[in-house]
Amino acid sequence: MAQGRLVFFGELLIRLTAPGNELLMQSPSLKLHVGGAEANVAVGLAHLGHDCAMVSKVPDNALGRGAVAAVRGAGVDCAAVTTGPGRMGLYFLSVGAGLRASEIVYDRAGSSFAATGPGDYDFDSLLAGARLLHLSGITPALGLRSAEAALAAARAAKRLGVPVSFDGNYRAMLWEAWDSDPRAVLSGLIGLADILFGNHRDLSLVLGQTFSGDGEDRRREAAEAGFAAFPQLQLIASTARHVLTADHHRIAARVDLRERGHQTGEVDVTGIIDRIGAGDAFAAGVLHAHLAGGDARAMAETGLALTCLKHSLPGDASRFTRADIDAFHGGGLDVRR
Repeated sequence: MAQGRLVFFGELLIRLTAPGNELLMQSPSLKLHVGGAEANVAVGLAHLGHDCAMVSKVPDNALGRGAVAAVRGAGVDCAAVTTGPGRMGLYFLSVGAGLRASEIVYDRAGSSFAATGPGDYDFDSLLAGARLLHLSGITPALGLRSAEAALAAARAAKRLGVPVSFDGNYRAMLWEAWDSDPRAVLSGLIGLADILFGNHRDLSLVLGQTFSGDGEDRRREAAEAGFAAFPQLQLIASTARHVLTADHHRIAARVDLRERGHQTGEVDVTGIIDRIGAGDAFAAGVLHAHLAGGDARAMAETGLALTCLKHSLPGDASRFTRADIDAFHGGGLDVRR
């Protein structure tokens, strides 16, 4: 088991979901879950036995305190989650079914976290002795101050020799809500990262080029272009998802290192309960195997196992253990007693 604290910087969110497969406001009730891209990865890794710490800011009210309690209760140290003016970021989800896709409505403008900037965090102190810093592209998409804070965190990690893991998590609706330059900001963050979670589309966005291959060839071509453009980058991981219906997907995983890559076969994921957070579960699986010294194949297969398992679980984060990963690879679907 890898030792050392893993630090996660990002916004905690409350998710409100329409019951069953209803549309939003179809009936007067909503189910609450706590999430957030970075927090989801932290929770996933905490359940795999890692020492995880969250850095964020929430309002000093019942929503903020409840969100922190939920993340702390999942095994993540929240001592560096502070309180401040503003509100709790929310998003609303209507879960799709059949040929109707799921739909998300964001309500997070003016949140306590989005109002913070680099001066609100002592990143040198927060990252001292850390084994890894994990960020996502959602934080800089929230606004200029959040973008500056994410860059400050990554720069502090570089000064301290802490590896940076970055998930592109491109959210067009968030970037388009302000006078942003996502290509420049994301390029700056990827340039400081050792590990990138992103596919050929993400690399096409930041590099301003298209990739001519198809399937595995296109993904390797994009990875090689990413490695050439960003000398610090050592690992690129992504999933490929074919959506047949809202509750039937086919998923493969890929990990590229500078000298080689590995892509898994597709897994049929049926009877999907909740796909939100599946990418964060994939990141947790890849990082778990990476921290254990696994090769490209081990990272891809562990990430795939967690992302597939996450589709069976309500809520935003993976809560599966190493035993669950082993059982997934073993293929046993009967009741475990």
